[in-house]
Order: sequence, then C-alpha cells, then structure tokens
Amino acid sequence: MSYQLGPSMMDALVLSILYDNDAYGYLISQRIKKIASLKESTLYPVLKRLLEAGFLDTYDQQFQGRNRKYYRITPRGKEKYLCALEEWNIYKEKLEQILFRKDADEDE
Repeated sequence: MSYQLGPSMMDALVLSILYDNDAYGYLISQRIKKIASLKESTLYPVLKRLLEAGFLDTYDQQFQGRNRKYYRITPRGKEKYLCALEEWNIYKEKLEQILFRKDADEDE
C-alpha cells in the first residue's frame, strides 16, 4: 500500500533527511522512495519552495568531473523541522486513535 504525501509531509521529510547531513537531489529522492512513490519532478518544486522560504541553502561540489548541487538545512529550517515533528506527533496520535480503534473523546 502506498500513501500520498502532501506538501507539509514532503517538507518535513526533506528537512529530516537534511537535518544532520547535506545531500543532493537524487539522494534525497531515493530516501523518500523507500516509503512512497515519488517522481524526481515532484521533489524539485519542494526543494525550490524550501530554498525560497529560507529553510535550505545550496552549494556546488565537484563529483566525477561535474558539479553536483547539494542542499543544506539552515538554522531556520531546523526550527521548521522541529515544529513539523511536534505537529506530526499530535497528528499521529489522533490517527492511531482511529486506526487502532482506541477509545477517544467522543465529539458526539
């Protein structure tokens, strides 16, 4: 079963991947593909959005005679990731209440 990843989840995944180590686009996409179907054409608008928001920056590094663009998380990006992680934990708890049929506060 494959689940769709919305923009917020894609942002959180990219920030998580880059939290401790810089990476280039293909490597990021391969990490995400382990859990969801993803086209590289889907990833690059996410990277661009995160760059424009100041959550990432880039640098070039030589690899086998070519420049490879690496992405690095900024301090602001780390803050965004930690906020996303808090939101995810709240969401996950609510989701598990439904999926595992746990007794939860009834709205009705």
